[in-house]
Amino acid sequence: MQPNSLHYVDYLVFLVYFVIVAGYGFYIYNRKKKSTTDTKDFFLAEGSLTWWAIGASLIASNISAEQFIGMSGNGFNIGLAISTYEWMAAATLIVVAVFFLPIYLKNKIYTMPQFLERRYNQTVSTIMAVFWLLLYVIVNLTSILYLGALAITTISGINFYVCMIMLAAFAIIITLGGMKVIGYTDVIQVFFLILGGLATTYLALELVSSHFGTNGVLKGFKLMTEHASDHFHMILHKENPKYLDLPGLSVLIGGMWIVNLNYWGCNQYITQRALGADLKTARNGLLFAGFLKLLMPIIVVLPGIAAYVLYQEGMFQQAMLKDGALNADNAYPVLLNLLPTGLKGLAFAALTAAVVASLAGKANSISTIFSLDIYKKIYNKEADEKKVVGVGRTVVIVTMIIAIVISNFLGIDKKGGFQFIQEYTGFVSPGVFAMFIMGFFWKRTTSNAALFAMIGGLLLSFLFKFMPAWVDLQPLHAVGLSALNPDSHLYEMPFIDRMGFVFLICVMGMVIITLADPKSANNPKGLAIDGAMFKPSLGFTVGALLICGVLMALYTVFW
Repeated sequence: MQPNSLHYVDYLVFLVYFVIVAGYGFYIYNRKKKSTTDTKDFFLAEGSLTWWAIGASLIASNISAEQFIGMSGNGFNIGLAISTYEWMAAATLIVVAVFFLPIYLKNKIYTMPQFLERRYNQTVSTIMAVFWLLLYVIVNLTSILYLGALAITTISGINFYVCMIMLAAFAIIITLGGMKVIGYTDVIQVFFLILGGLATTYLALELVSSHFGTNGVLKGFKLMTEHASDHFHMILHKENPKYLDLPGLSVLIGGMWIVNLNYWGCNQYITQRALGADLKTARNGLLFAGFLKLLMPIIVVLPGIAAYVLYQEGMFQQAMLKDGALNADNAYPVLLNLLPTGLKGLAFAALTAAVVASLAGKANSISTIFSLDIYKKIYNKEADEKKVVGVGRTVVIVTMIIAIVISNFLGIDKKGGFQFIQEYTGFVSPGVFAMFIMGFFWKRTTSNAALFAMIGGLLLSFLFKFMPAWVDLQPLHAVGLSALNPDSHLYEMPFIDRMGFVFLICVMGMVIITLADPKSANNPKGLAIDGAMFKPSLGFTVGALLICGVLMALYTVFW
């Protein structure tokens, strides 16, 4: 058997996975078939997702090819520091559960554009809906498809475009059943994702230990910390060549909070899973997702570091190349190709599960925003529930086709899949998060202030991005606010810091614009809020403190 091919046993394992997921999805669909023409049920699975289904669905939708491939690639290049995206997300989920969810649920908000219309006006809502659709289709959906197909073709030897079409088709099958089918099949997807991911990590650590003449995964981990000690620091020094990607303490007290709070709290793709549940169930779902987040670096980062150690020892010299140059995103597929028959099929199923779950979740969110916030409100206000759901299903198919067509032309492989998504999402995130956070907690905030944050935030992000071409930022290096880009040979501001500064400017601008409007003192658009709704249950508090304690220990040990 060739390294980049699957044995019939692997295909059998994969077939079992496919039958279980598709069969269970079909069962859920038929059990609730009468309600699949209801918009709230189709888009939100209102009232039917349990806390464990919500938590599993959050993780299944979040973890995809950009983590398995992109984050493992960053593990190869940067090391454990890239885990900050996962571990800080665990803390962020607690914040969202305590402070954001009660506001959404108390005000009966089901989509993010709906929040913007309720809090500001139709103009803000429509512009932002278009922004989100473009971002979700052009950046997220395409990158997930591209990286997933790239990994699967590397493992199986199947044609790249065939892999892409198969992934899209599988995701469409899941998505057309609605949010309920996505939510419950995601539980199975997460099982395969974690089981297959842990099998790959086990193999990677065993490979390291056996290479150095010993055995055991714990010894393999210890050898990795010895032979790649520079890859086990969570906080990078400003002289580190990867400082532009992860700028020191900013990952703890700066822009990383904006990245995560915007993603987990102001993102249709994510919050949609919790908005159909009651507050207690939704909170417990997010807490469960937080615990799973603590586990993710073991699955997606450690294999990348193991591949780095083995590469430094002379292994994978050809396999890690693409077009004659080292490509870190090959780290995970290279390891998968070393798995024994059967386990390789399981890992293949895990990777497919991650990609399909993310594609399905993203497609459902695109469908929700277009159908409820553009089609229903602008093009056909009289459309009945059945018509809106039908449009939603059509949108799923059309956007998948668009993603397949354009994904190979965006240069996703040039930057690295994970960083591609983070940086380009970061152009929109600061202004959007400013709009949301000010809209939540300051009743005076006006729609003009929101427009400034949305449009001004985007323009400021581009200004900061291209500023190094006009201004020498080297003096900022002394205080850690710039680093040398080895490609452009210019000193640039790390994009996480850039997001932090843009966010602060947006907030200040919003305050000034609001205070300048005398009508803002009696703004009727303020949301219903009372202090009691932010009080979590005792069980949730204990779980949240446990997560925080684990995070403090991890950052202390690997500082």
